[in-house]
Amino acid sequence: MRHSSRTAAIQDRDGAGLVLDKIRRRFPWLELIWADGGYNAWQVDVAVAKVPPLRTEIVKRSENMKGVVVLPRRWVVERTLSRFGRNSCLAKDFENLTKPLGAFVALASIQLALRRLASA
Repeated sequence: MRHSSRTAAIQDRDGAGLVLDKIRRRFPWLELIWADGGYNAWQVDVAVAKVPPLRTEIVKRSENMKGVVVLPRRWVVERTLSRFGRNSCLAKDFENLTKPLGAFVALASIQLALRRLASA
């Protein structure tokens, strides 16, 4: 499989090594990453083995589940992405550069934290 110059064309399992290396440098205290079934592959196992003591836990949907089922830990990511989607700067993919997008994600996170603090 050839990858285009756009990183969106890289499958989760193939890009795991790049992401995990950056995570390890930025968050050296991190030990566990919850991931979906897209990361259940040998490529991810190899990438995780290179950054001890990091480990992944795959949160899979059971084959016999029907309808909407809340899976352990997976709802945290889905909820956060949904909340980010309500922010007008993050509602659509307008940014081509990672720095402005990172700034918008940081601002949206601050906004969410402030709302939670204000309601407490």
